[in-house]
This record gives sequence, C-alpha cells and structure tokens, in this order.
Amino acid sequence: MMTRMERHSAKEHPIKLTINNPSKSVVIGSLHVLILIVIFMIDGINYQAKIALFAFLSAMIFWMATKIPAGFVALSLIVFIIIMNAGEADLLYQSLSEEVVWLMIGSFIIGEAVKESGLANRLTFSLLKNQNTKNNVLLGVCSVLFASAFLIPSTSGRAALSMPMIHQLSQKFAASEQRVLAIMTPVIILMSTSVTLIGAGSHLIGVGLLESTVDQSISYVQWLIWGVPFALVMTFLSFLIIKIFLWPIDGWQEIGHKKREEEGKPKEKINGKEKKTMILVSLLVVCWMTESIHGYDLAFITMVGAVLVMTPNMGIISWKQGIKSISWNLILFVAAATALGKVLVDTGVVNWMEKNMLSVLHLFNDAPDWFIVLMILTVTVTSHLYITSHTTRAIVFIPGFLLISETIGVNPSAVVFLSLIGMNYCVTLPVSSKALLLFYEDDNISYDARHLVKLSAILMPLYLMVIMVFYFTYWRWMGLQL
Repeated sequence: MMTRMERHSAKEHPIKLTINNPSKSVVIGSLHVLILIVIFMIDGINYQAKIALFAFLSAMIFWMATKIPAGFVALSLIVFIIIMNAGEADLLYQSLSEEVVWLMIGSFIIGEAVKESGLANRLTFSLLKNQNTKNNVLLGVCSVLFASAFLIPSTSGRAALSMPMIHQLSQKFAASEQRVLAIMTPVIILMSTSVTLIGAGSHLIGVGLLESTVDQSISYVQWLIWGVPFALVMTFLSFLIIKIFLWPIDGWQEIGHKKREEEGKPKEKINGKEKKTMILVSLLVVCWMTESIHGYDLAFITMVGAVLVMTPNMGIISWKQGIKSISWNLILFVAAATALGKVLVDTGVVNWMEKNMLSVLHLFNDAPDWFIVLMILTVTVTSHLYITSHTTRAIVFIPGFLLISETIGVNPSAVVFLSLIGMNYCVTLPVSSKALLLFYEDDNISYDARHLVKLSAILMPLYLMVIMVFYFTYWRWMGLQL
C-alpha cells in the first residue's frame, strides 16, 4: 500500500526526465547567467534588491520551464536570499504567519468536515438526482461554484471546500473526463471571483489602498452591480470553451441508471453531524460577510471554524483527520511564494519600478480611454505569469496604478476596479493560482498542465475583449468611467 507521499512522488517522477534533459538545463542555466548580468548592471537599486529580483525571476523560470515542485522552488529561493545576506531569517519564519496561509489551513479542515459529515455526498446526489446527462451535471456544478463566490471569501477557500464534492462526482466520470473536471472546477472558481467584493482578498486590499490613498471607495453593493454581469458572462463562456475544446467527444452519454445513483444516495433524514456542519458553515458565512462590524479578519474566523469542527466529543472530525486533510505542499508553496513577492517590496524593487514609470507617465496625459484601459489590462491580466500570488499582485500594482491615475488625471476608483478585475485572470499555469495548484497537486483527480496552457491561449484574449466591451457599454452606463 503506497503512502500519500509515495503516490505524490510517483506522480512527480517526470521531474527527473526534465532535469536530466541536457539542452533544457543549458538553456535554463544560460538564462540565469544572463539575468544575473543584466540585474547587476542596473543602477538605482542596492545589493539586497538585486538578489531579491534575481531570486524572483529565477522562481518564474523554474515554475514555467520545469516540473520541479513549486513549493520546493519557492522555499529554496527564500533560503538562497537569506544565505546571500539579502534578507533576515525572519523572512522564512514570518512567511508562515501570512493571513492567506491560515485561511487555507482552515479551509482544508472545514472542507474535510463537510465531506466526513455527509453533506458533500448529499449535495452530490442532489446534483445527480434529476440529471440524465453529464452536461446537465456539469452545469449544476458550475452553478454551485458560481454561487459560492457570494458566500466564501478566497478562491483557495472555495477550491478546498469544493474538493469533497468534486471527488464524489468524479466517480461517475471516466478518467479522461475527470481530468477535464479537475481543470473546469478551479477555472470556474477563478472566473466567478469578480462577482463580489469579498470574492478575493486582493479586492479588499485594493479598495483599502484606494480609501487610504485618495479617500475614495467602492461599496459592496456597487461592486455587485458592476461585477455580477461580467462574472456571469465570463463563467458561462469559460464553461462553453472547456466543453468545446477539452471535453472528450464521446463524453456526453447518460450518467447511468437510477440504480447506480441509488448506491450513493444519502439517508433521507439529515443526521446530527450534517446539522452541525450546516449551522457552522452558515455562521462562518455570516461572520465573513460582517468582518467590518466585528473586526476579526477572514483567516481568524476560518481558523475558529476549523477548531470547532475538531473539538473532541463535540466536533465533526478528529484532530488527526483535520491535520491529514491539509495539503502541506501547497501551504509551504503559498507561504514561500508570498514571501518572494513581499521581499520585492521590502528591498525597494517595487519603488524603483514605480520611479522609472514616472518618467513616461506624462506621455499618457492626452491618451484616449481605450488606450489607457488596454494598458491597464495588458499589465494586470498578464501579471499572474510573473507574480503568482493574487494578494501580492494587488500589493505590488495597485499603488502604482493609483499613482498613474493621479498623474494623468483619471478616476482612481475606475482604475482600481479595472486593475483588480484584470488581476483576477490567472489561468495559465498551475502555480498561477492556489485554486489551480490545489487540483493539480491532488492525488485522486488532477489535470495535464499543457491543457491549461492551451485553454489560457483562448481564454486570455477573450477575457481582455469582454472587459473592453463591458467598459464601453454596461460599466459606462452604470457610472464606471475614467
């Protein structure tokens, strides 16, 4: 019987082939030498900033060009920064204190409780009960995932909580269909992120920076008015494209006979564990939505929920079950990747980039709206390729775009909203989003990273086009204008 780690090791076996490829090794080594030379020729940043920039670019190369575990790459480069005296050892220790790390740990534990209580099985059965085709089942899954964006803050939280349901559903699908299901779930989660202000932590960070910098804001209701139609359109288009380009040609047959469905049918009456879980999740949702009233952040609320579901004799799962449910590989990656982004800010790399931008900003004073919007979107939509953390993208780019808006005299609220919507696109590589990485690293169902790249080649230009259309039509009619 293989352990979880052994199964994971077997899954990552192709890494050896990638590393032992002489031509690829030469290219990667040459790129590192070239980057190192260019960086150390740059004036205006100190030694620490140069090492941080080199480490960050090195991480991007390894994430995109090799199959080395993303967490190992990020952690190794944090250690490299410390060894090179470009950062203190606290950089490594404090990376585990990030809010998103604890938000994800709590989400994994709560997701396990949802599965163990039987709620995941009951929801799965309700989706299958009146559906005869896999097409209808997929539409049902997408509807549930879209609706979850109104209730659960954080894409990684939604991904972790949806995993028990997807595992249960996957049993009804063939292996080739399971791989597509593993792509579709995080993609739909990501495309529905723009629906609400609490859909991602980056939204809250961006609006907070808007308030503190220019004393403007975007309310929860205003975001709903702007965000819901756009998220609905992009979610539906993403579903159609996945169906057309990835789903197997013979994959639309009926799910199966009712007898087979009855096998997984839950008991008619909701048991005590299910009641506890429903009450707890409902309370968590209320607490998440009222953060501004009680003052406790999303991660702390989630961890309170995690502690409650593991409470001896009163909870839903045991301590051991909860700890085993956590994907520590993903947690370490998130912690280290967030630290890599943070060190760019701390060492002054971001400030240096912003100062260099100022010299060309005046060229955009008389630029038409379409050009400014396209410039913002080109930077933000592609930003996931070089800054993998959603939160870090907001921290890095929003201050710069606020600076641009004040310099060229455009509406800061519109700039922040467009920037955050652009940053929500992160469907290219497994490391581009924690939701994508969660399913990619899963031992039960996973997907081929090449399919994700092919999907992004279609979705990225489509995403840009839909935003442009929305800006010059619906959003302008609703008061969003530069």
